[in-house]
Amino acid sequence: MKKDSENLDAVVSGRGVKLHYFEPSKRKVWTVVGKDNEHWLDPEIGFCSCEDYFFNVLEKGGECYHLKSVKVAKQENKVEVIKFADSEFESFISAIVSDL
Repeated sequence: MKKDSENLDAVVSGRGVKLHYFEPSKRKVWTVVGKDNEHWLDPEIGFCSCEDYFFNVLEKGGECYHLKSVKVAKQENKVEVIKFADSEFESFISAIVSDL
């Protein structure tokens, strides 16, 4: 658990929690930059694209540190908001999918 706490602190303090906000539709895509790569997630439904999601969340009912980091970053006002035009949404999602 100490490792998760250290990872969480590093992500939040390093502004690794990002909200990609599309206008005017107000669509939101959350990403968290982890130690090895970037993961996309939906904090409202508790989903993360990391490998830990399957093992800790689905099998054990826990929560990965990426989901935890979104909560902490919101509380500490350390979310990096990046605004996009709706016309950029398709290429943004395509880039996320190609990274998987």
